[in-house]
Amino acid sequence: MTRKNALPVTRQEDFAAWYQAVIQEADLAEESGVRGCMIMRPWGFGIWERMQQLLDRKIKESGHENCYFPLFIPLSYFAKEAEHVEGFAKEMAVVTHHRLKMEDGALVVDPEAKLEEPLVVRPTSETVIGTAFSRWLQSWRDLPIMVNQWANVVRWEMRTRMFLRTSEFLWQEGHTAHETREQALDETLTILAMYRDFAQGPLAMPVIAGEKPENERFPGAVATYSIEAMMQDGKALQAGTSHYLGQNFAHAQNIRFQDREGQFQFAHTTSWGVSTRLVGGVIMTHGDDDGLRVPPQVAPHQIVIIPMLRETPEDAALLEYCDTIRKALVGAQAFGEPLRVLIDKKAGKAGPKRWGWVKKGAPLILEIGGRDAAGEQVTMLCRDALYGADDRLASQALGWQAFVDAAPGLLVEIEANLFSAAKARLDANVRSDVTDFDGLKAHFGASQYPGWVAVDWSRPTGDALDGVVERLKSLKLTIRNTPEQSSPSGETCFFTGEPAVERVLLARAY
Repeated sequence: MTRKNALPVTRQEDFAAWYQAVIQEADLAEESGVRGCMIMRPWGFGIWERMQQLLDRKIKESGHENCYFPLFIPLSYFAKEAEHVEGFAKEMAVVTHHRLKMEDGALVVDPEAKLEEPLVVRPTSETVIGTAFSRWLQSWRDLPIMVNQWANVVRWEMRTRMFLRTSEFLWQEGHTAHETREQALDETLTILAMYRDFAQGPLAMPVIAGEKPENERFPGAVATYSIEAMMQDGKALQAGTSHYLGQNFAHAQNIRFQDREGQFQFAHTTSWGVSTRLVGGVIMTHGDDDGLRVPPQVAPHQIVIIPMLRETPEDAALLEYCDTIRKALVGAQAFGEPLRVLIDKKAGKAGPKRWGWVKKGAPLILEIGGRDAAGEQVTMLCRDALYGADDRLASQALGWQAFVDAAPGLLVEIEANLFSAAKARLDANVRSDVTDFDGLKAHFGASQYPGWVAVDWSRPTGDALDGVVERLKSLKLTIRNTPEQSSPSGETCFFTGEPAVERVLLARAY
């Protein structure tokens, strides 16, 4: 007999519809009434909050300080950096008036309240932060400047998808200024490694780190590096970027300092960020046909206890038993932190409540009824192995103290299992044996979820690169990045026939 899944659609049937179903059924987010903007519900925001807490700790440990810059940026700030503004011009939301008035019973923009200078709603903060750096920086002794902010940004997207591409999203953006090119490049690559470790640790999401090609650089950057993750449909997700900006923004924003010889020099700057699209990445990396599976380090509640309440006087004793287990659990630790445990006391039958938490992806779910309490045991479900082929099945019963003792190790095991499955999928779906464009076309036309292809690359620029990009566009492909320490498998570039210097990854992407 085939088991019915908790979601109305499977990944194989329609991955895009499955993704939307997970968001809805797991209570992650919903439409806000403004196109491209979403309301993040407590479970979805809780996952982002955990990501924020863990990453913020790493950012501060690496010597950066948090600060905050304004949401509104004068248009003149962008006008100083032509290449940067061109990259974002089509996505900018602009404020031109500061007041409304009633006219014929309706609210309208007051034409007399036009701003002297339009304000751009922050799409990214290089320009406003660069202007601040120019005031803060006087001497080489003031360097490095290393700041980070957690904020919302607005990029007016035409095609939106919750968490992955929204008109407003949350992120962190780091910005630094350095004395030398070498120091700034070291910062750029240090952050890239931090993002890689964060994705492959707390998110259990394997990624490939490397440099983006010239056409995929951040507007105004000298070099852009990314971490790329493979989703279960084989598409790539750019999960984080780190940019070496050279002295481009320093020249535009007059970020200069007096060097050790008393001469004025322009600083070398960087910027880097990850956003709420990481929540989308977790969904598409780990979700199954029953809903989301949340890696334990970023789960708002790692263990959910569901008492089987019957609205009788016996409920009080059952809740007391559940609370005894909760208190014992929160005294234990996993990943260096106390366990996060919730008793779900809401009214309703235990079965629907259990499936609700299955869809949300809580790592460990306990069902506890009167018989469990009498026998001093619990019934445990490990979300990574729901109806799986290992020993941790949905109906496994064990003594409550044995569960408390085992819980930290189980959470570590769940994270390892999620990463292992995703890493095996990534490794199995990167082809390196495609030798010509016809083969590339055949590969991406033969499968619903074709994965990625690695090819030799000569780093073409200018018209030659534009030609490659156009050919790839015909197959809806992009160059993702050059994996770190990659070397060509042959002698010539897949596209140009010129001597190859590295390998690049080609994929369809979000």
